[in-house]
Order: sequence, then C-alpha cells, then structure tokens
Amino acid sequence: MKFVDEANIRVEAGKGGNGCISFRREKYIPFGGPDGGDGGDGGSVYLVGDLNMNTLQDFRFTRRFAAENGQTGMGKNCTGKSGEDLYVPVPLGTQVYDIDTEELLGDVVTDGKSLMVAKAGFHGLGNARFKSSTNRAPRQNSPGSMGEHRQLRLELKVLADVGLLGLPNAGKSTFIRGVSAAKPKVADYPFTTLHPNLGVVSVEAHRSFVVADIPGIIEGAAEGAGLGLQFLKHVSRTRLLLHLVDVAPPDPEHDPVEDVRVIETELKRYSDELAGYERWLVLNKIDLLPEDEREQRCDEIISRLDWQGPVYKLAAIKKQGTEALCYRIMEYIEEKREREQNESESSTVEKS
Repeated sequence: MKFVDEANIRVEAGKGGNGCISFRREKYIPFGGPDGGDGGDGGSVYLVGDLNMNTLQDFRFTRRFAAENGQTGMGKNCTGKSGEDLYVPVPLGTQVYDIDTEELLGDVVTDGKSLMVAKAGFHGLGNARFKSSTNRAPRQNSPGSMGEHRQLRLELKVLADVGLLGLPNAGKSTFIRGVSAAKPKVADYPFTTLHPNLGVVSVEAHRSFVVADIPGIIEGAAEGAGLGLQFLKHVSRTRLLLHLVDVAPPDPEHDPVEDVRVIETELKRYSDELAGYERWLVLNKIDLLPEDEREQRCDEIISRLDWQGPVYKLAAIKKQGTEALCYRIMEYIEEKREREQNESESSTVEKS
C-alpha cells in the first residue's frame, strides 16, 4: 500500500436545532401558555488517534466529514435530539493545520486521544424560554447556531525511536529487514525506497524500539530535490539517527566521505535542531571489502570525517554486527526515556 503522509479534508460540525414556537392547547385549559422546547445541540467533529493506522491513505478517497445536526425543538416542552459527535480515526503522529489560517490545531500522538477540530453549533431556544410576567404568550424563538466548518491539512510524521539516514543504496532497507519483521523492497540493482517503512526491533521480552527506514536523501533535498522535504520531516520525531554509509560503493571513484557530508549539509539546511540530533555513524557493507583492508578503510573514513560520535561497522545483509548495535540502541533509548520522564516529573512538581 502506498504511504500517504499528507491529506486535505473538510470537516463540518452539526448545526444546532432551532427552538420551537408552540402553545399548550387542551380542553378545559383555556390559558395553556407557551410550551415550545429548545432545539438539540449539533455534533462536533473529533480526530482520534488509532494505533492500527499508519497512513493517511483513506483520506485520498473520503475528504468530507460532517457531524449530525441537532433536531428542532417540539411542543410540550420537548427538547430536540442532539446530533451525534463524529470521531474520525487518524494514525499516530498526525499534525492538524487549518488551511485558511495555517494555525496548528493540534498533534495526535496518543492512541485513543481525541482532538476537536470543528465545534458543534449551540441549540436554539423555544418560546417557553421567553415567557415572563409581562409577556405571557411569547411568539418568539431563537435559531440554532451554525457549527464550525474548516478546511484541514493533515500531516503525518512517522513516530519512531530511530531514523535511518543515508543516500540511496546505503543499505537502509536491508538493515531494517535484518533487525525487524518489516519487509521493504531490496534488490541487487540501484534504486531508492519511495515511502517510509516502520519496523519493531525486539531485543528481549518487553524491550523493543521502532525504527524508520526513511527514503534516501539526495543533494538538494532541503530545497525540494528528489523526495525532498516530503520525507526529511519524518526524522524530526526520532530520538536517535543512524547514518548509514556504503563503504564499498560499486563505483571506485565514489567517495563515502562525501556521501556523509551531503547528508549533513541537507540536515543543516532543513533544520539546525535536526542537525543537532544524536547521530551514530554506521559503516555498512564491510563484507564487500577484503578482510585485510576493512579496518584501514573504515579508519580512513572516520579520520577524514573527524567523527567524534559512536561508530559501528556491520554487514547488514549477513546480520554481522547488527545484534550488538541493536542492544546498544536499546540501552540508549531506555536511558533517554528515563531522562525525559524525570524531566517531566520535575516540571510537574515545579508548576505545582
């Protein structure tokens, strides 16, 4: 199924029901008085996080979502039925923008969390509400108000702990196939992944993390070249970036060091914050180098880059070195989760 990460939709909250003008007319009760009931409230529209969805594919075909209108009030002081609220499921990681104002309305990141995107109209009042000592037979009511109508842009940013960076054919798809149950396309000819793939990496029982295979970034991506901004934004939610590099490219003239610098440049152009994320260098495809040249080749790349962070050497297709890397990633993520939790608790205590 095609990965769809952006969609435009229209949401319409229900209109409130009008109030009723009615008078009590019964035998032997000559002065029954007004008994017009209020209308019902309209229904609101909510977007709700759904863990089982991972794409905005459904919104390519259904673009209008309308909640029910409230019913008009009735005689005998009967209130009209309120319209049902409409709950529209969206994948976790969906950001919601008002197209007309470009306002960010909210971010759906929790399963079951709902976000109101169109508020219901309020009910109108029946004539019984206008009865007074000086107005014993009011012939007035109020109409229900209109519900909100909005044009929305939904943007999905992949929710993953680890994002894979690298030029096309760096081995990202092979890596994610080797460490998880995800099955992105791999082949023995050059091509690039066209949509993100998510995989759950389980290192032990109750210890796992999510890794995202982001489509290959090329030079000029931050300005829109290739898949450009369409997928660079997906790495902005991750806790850790793995920068995969092909140490044995098919073209002998191809320089892995330049590959790294291209990605670094695009990250900085896209976002200084993203460029500052924790990033580990993963030298992939070492199995394609003669054993006596591997260490020298890897050391040369590290030295020319003046790389100060962690470095891992592996052959993803043979799962060589992947297990040790996954355990270290798990430890890093657990440490970061604990720090985030402690910071959140400290912030809560300070506010109270």
